[in-house]
Amino acid sequence: MARIKVEIPETTIFETQLPIRITDLNYGNHLGNDALLSILHEARLRLLQSLGYTELNLGGTSMIMADVAIEYKGEGFYGDTLTIKMAFADMHRYGFDITYHVLNQLSKEVARAKTGILCFNYTTRKLMPLPDEVKAKIETNA
Repeated sequence: MARIKVEIPETTIFETQLPIRITDLNYGNHLGNDALLSILHEARLRLLQSLGYTELNLGGTSMIMADVAIEYKGEGFYGDTLTIKMAFADMHRYGFDITYHVLNQLSKEVARAKTGILCFNYTTRKLMPLPDEVKAKIETNA
């Protein structure tokens, strides 16, 4: 079976730091996969906030995650501070991808990830086109 490979763009448009909390550890005493997904979610919210958006207000539409891929590269431990470097990729009519490059405080790679984001109307339960305003901001910051 082929392994997932997440390509990280050379240009980062946003970065944030988050600590690994004791509740983020699994029975192996390192960062759990479920906790990493939550950390990526917090990083994504910070990215959106930096652009003036939220997951429920993305230029007149909302967001829904279509897929996620995580490529683990190393362990994270309690007390580590993770730097998450983010970029947009693969913009299309209904959404885009966000890439995440996760490093510890020693710049050691912990993970690479990608989330597929779609524009969604939670009232009609249907996809919506990516708003031009959002597309312009993504292209400016890509």
